[in-house]
Amino acid sequence: MSRFSGTGVALVTPFKSDLSVDVEALGNIVNHVIDGGVEYLVVLGTTAESATLSKQEKELVKEIIVKTNNKRLPLVLGIGGNNTLDVVRELKETDLGDFDAILSVSPYYNKPTQEGIYQHFKAVSEASPLPIILYNVPGRTASNLLPETVIKLASDFDNIIAIKEAAGDMVQAMRLIKEKPEDFLIISGDDMITLPMTLAGGSGVISVIGQGLPNQFSEMVRLALKGNSKEASELHFQVMDAIDHIFEEGNPAGIKALLQELNLCKDTVRLPLIKASDSLKEKIKSAI
Repeated sequence: MSRFSGTGVALVTPFKSDLSVDVEALGNIVNHVIDGGVEYLVVLGTTAESATLSKQEKELVKEIIVKTNNKRLPLVLGIGGNNTLDVVRELKETDLGDFDAILSVSPYYNKPTQEGIYQHFKAVSEASPLPIILYNVPGRTASNLLPETVIKLASDFDNIIAIKEAAGDMVQAMRLIKEKPEDFLIISGDDMITLPMTLAGGSGVISVIGQGLPNQFSEMVRLALKGNSKEASELHFQVMDAIDHIFEEGNPAGIKALLQELNLCKDTVRLPLIKASDSLKEKIKSAI
């Protein structure tokens, strides 16, 4: 089984009340998800509020996660953007010695054509010394990385090994699973449809809820990978309400509210995001 089968967790960046990075809380969260049985960790993705972290803060976050993980689980580092030359430069200048793969989002805001997206990832592939997991999240990027483009990239570049597919479209996911090269991984980027995607032949998930409820969610994915739909479904139904709630007012406000309920970190986020409302916190409390 690939190192990136199962449950990967997109780690938050916990903040203190003064909005500085809460180093102690970050270490505790890393240990919490590792103890909960997840298979790998994703560093500096969207859930980490990487868009509002300074370069120095990003280095600090990486340092704490690498040190706390202590080579226990594979690490995936988020490096992506909508300026191809800048992404290539970052790949070449970043010390990637502690990481096992790159998660790279499809270019946002610019709305490139499919050929533009292909050429972007061709440049990323040629610059990256590590395997690459593509990230398709049309709700954030304003463009959809179509299955035919994904399959072409997977076929043309050996170091493009997987896609985090977060279009929320089960038909698109099924088409990817049907047409992918044999060793290419289709990873769910939507917690709510992880179960059907995995049962259909996907490789698991890069999860948000897996950070708060790692035991239940990672076990559900392992059962689904074995084709045990009945037991996996029972676990899925247990966490469904929590999944709904953590995304109700945006990510990572919801998951941070859940983590605060577990005494793992404060629910502080940086503008333009705002904390979960009191009514949502009550829902999350009830759900867990």
